[in-house]
Amino acid sequence: MKAVVMAGGFGTRIQPLTNSRPKPMLPIMNRPMMEHTMMSLKDLGITEFIVLLYFKPEIIMEHFGDGSDFGIKITYVVPDDDYGTAGAVKLAQEHIGNDNFIIISGDLVTNFDFQKIFDYHKAKQSKLTITLTSVDNPLEFGVVIANEEGKIEKFLEKPSWGEVFSDTINTGIYVIEPEILDYIPSHENFDFAKDLFPRLMREGVDLIAGYAEGYWRDVGNPESYRDVYEDILSGKVKVKIGGQKRAFPDATLYSEEEYDLDKSVELIGTVVLGKNVSIAQGVKLNNVVIGDNITIGPESKVRNSVIWNNVNIDRNTLLDGCVICNDNEIGKNVTAKAGLILAEGCEIGQLVTVEKDITIWPDKMIEEAAIISHNMVLGSRYKNSIFEHGMVIGQSNVELSCEMATKLAEALATQLSVGSTVLVSRDYHKSSRMLKRAFIGGLVSAGLDVIDYRAIPSAILRCNLITKDDYAAGIHFRQKIDDPTSTVITFYNCEALRINNDVAKKVEKAFFKETFRRVDFSRIGQIKESDHVHEYRAYKKCMADLLQSQLFKDNECRIAVDMMHGIAAEVFPDILNDLGVHNIMFNTHPDGHRLANINTMSKQSNEDMREVIKALKLDVGFLLYPYGQRLDIMCDQGALLGKETALNVVLSLLNMEAKATKTTKRVFLPTWAADIVDFDHLEIARGQYVNFNAEQLKKYDLVATGEGNFAFTEFTTHRDSMYATLKILEMMLKHNVRLSELIDSLPSFYYRMFQAKCSQAFKGKMMRMFLEDARGKDSSTLDGVKIWLDKNDWILMIPDQYSDHLNLYIQAENEEKGEAILAEYTAKIEKWSKA
Repeated sequence: MKAVVMAGGFGTRIQPLTNSRPKPMLPIMNRPMMEHTMMSLKDLGITEFIVLLYFKPEIIMEHFGDGSDFGIKITYVVPDDDYGTAGAVKLAQEHIGNDNFIIISGDLVTNFDFQKIFDYHKAKQSKLTITLTSVDNPLEFGVVIANEEGKIEKFLEKPSWGEVFSDTINTGIYVIEPEILDYIPSHENFDFAKDLFPRLMREGVDLIAGYAEGYWRDVGNPESYRDVYEDILSGKVKVKIGGQKRAFPDATLYSEEEYDLDKSVELIGTVVLGKNVSIAQGVKLNNVVIGDNITIGPESKVRNSVIWNNVNIDRNTLLDGCVICNDNEIGKNVTAKAGLILAEGCEIGQLVTVEKDITIWPDKMIEEAAIISHNMVLGSRYKNSIFEHGMVIGQSNVELSCEMATKLAEALATQLSVGSTVLVSRDYHKSSRMLKRAFIGGLVSAGLDVIDYRAIPSAILRCNLITKDDYAAGIHFRQKIDDPTSTVITFYNCEALRINNDVAKKVEKAFFKETFRRVDFSRIGQIKESDHVHEYRAYKKCMADLLQSQLFKDNECRIAVDMMHGIAAEVFPDILNDLGVHNIMFNTHPDGHRLANINTMSKQSNEDMREVIKALKLDVGFLLYPYGQRLDIMCDQGALLGKETALNVVLSLLNMEAKATKTTKRVFLPTWAADIVDFDHLEIARGQYVNFNAEQLKKYDLVATGEGNFAFTEFTTHRDSMYATLKILEMMLKHNVRLSELIDSLPSFYYRMFQAKCSQAFKGKMMRMFLEDARGKDSSTLDGVKIWLDKNDWILMIPDQYSDHLNLYIQAENEEKGEAILAEYTAKIEKWSKA
């Protein structure tokens, strides 16, 4: 048997540890982690290895050579392009030959019994065996379900929590018969999980699951790298440690050379020393791994830490829970509390204090006596990825610095053609203005032209973005609505939709690798500033062309509108006046202070609008949240509509519209939206609102998220609270209906959303337990696990993406049945948590 080692990844998520080396070469106990895996396979008699390279291949080739120094034979395959996981293996087909082979990643740490994996593959007469294991957090892996015979029935690559249906994941360890390679096309981007496995299942080739017990960790981010060391040094997993072994009263020392340590040096736990290490008097080492060419000054204390090569640490320094990369200088009296990751080439001055969980990126110089309380240059949220649903979020001028904004712009621009035009806008906060200006500099340096809208609602930027084919992208900067210290940068594609995960990953890769395009001075882009006149005119005209303007003028409809200090106040009052809508406006002026406490402001706005509507007998009230997406509705009796009620009211109006025009309207809703109300002229689809394109969205007349966001696609495919306000008002007037009447006509039923506490480690288990509970019942795994307990009674569980909660949605015909379902599943969750 031969082994194919996947060692070509960029290691983007584990930056800055992979700043100058590929991830498989990160040291584990002073040996590359890839070496540990290969030597484990060698112990079972595998001596022929095919190593697939891509990123910095020369570093791996220089270390391993032809393999003879390690008692093995290595053949390297370096693709000329990114062909995906399976496509890269296809390139090695001639070297694999006619024998079965194992595929394993070079960036994992495991003590699996590989012989059992081989024996199981043989016993099952399998063509392709996927090794599975259970993990606490399955989000970064492929989740797999197999039947009792071991045949795989379902899998999903890197799901969200709502898609997780098990905590049993694909480890990326495959045993494959050579004929499987014939299903992989040559020189095409082809992935195992996304492409090969579905093809094999369609063509009737059984995929066999082999469950492996033991330690397995994909070293995907800095935290997991640190966790591996904690597991090794605590004895949770055993790995081979090279060098000489010496026993001390409170420690075991492994060293590449023989060291005569001073009697004042104290060793505790497991201590590993590389070559040419100098340990001064009074040093205390507690569970540490030290590489080559290291100097540790007198009276220093290092515990639970990893130090790579070529590092000088001055006297009386405390390092606790740190990862110290190559070529660093650390001054005297430095204190680094648990969690420091110090990338290579840094100089830390004396008396510096580094707070907990800080990452310092390469080539930084920290002045004497500085207190480092924030990451340099990237914040903690960027350890795994920069983007979150097409947005970059960070503390203004700390995590999101001007330097970072410029680099983000250069990374985006590299994905676009020279000469493309990008639209850029912001809200009225000074941090948004500052970061936008830095961002524009990065765009023009890469040869892109920019139309700078300055302060303008994002809805208008998006509306204009789709008007011309040569507008390639749009960027909007705004203050985070629930955190005034942070800025949100939203990236839109040419269809005015947030960029999808694939594009975000390409931008991230360019950002981390700094593979930016810098054009010749003659091709530097141009900046054109807009005075908003044309954009506002086009926006208003588009609305007027779609809405029945005369309807507003002919009816004595009076409404209240709260602009909530958002920038849409610059245009929406004019639109209402032009249409002849009688309105009373609240909070139309910029006020960053009130926006800083949005919850208090919302509560006050609701109370004010309620009193005004009741006192003046207005027809309806609308609250447009800042930044132009979320819309809250207050009925003519002064009651604020809840999310489900507001959604059903809008659906009722759309149903009247469809009935009047003798058509059927198509609607897309989230899976958790109530479905007990029947709309006979609406065709409603439910699912996840992710990675849609404009063409898919235009198949629907209305796309609603159930959170007060409505996209009427006759106007645009994105959510726009201004147009939604007018469309809802138009339908009310056209069908001569008051919202209070609509609410009274809706059937009474039980609907509740609540949260159950659940740690990250148990979310996968909870998905599995809900699936087991669903057996024999009607159920769905489209988004989370939805179980029907009766015709109209169901419970849906979706693990929260960011917090330690399960989101549970219950619908029932009445309160008695709903409360019974709630009590039943609350008890089950408590029981499953303790099992």
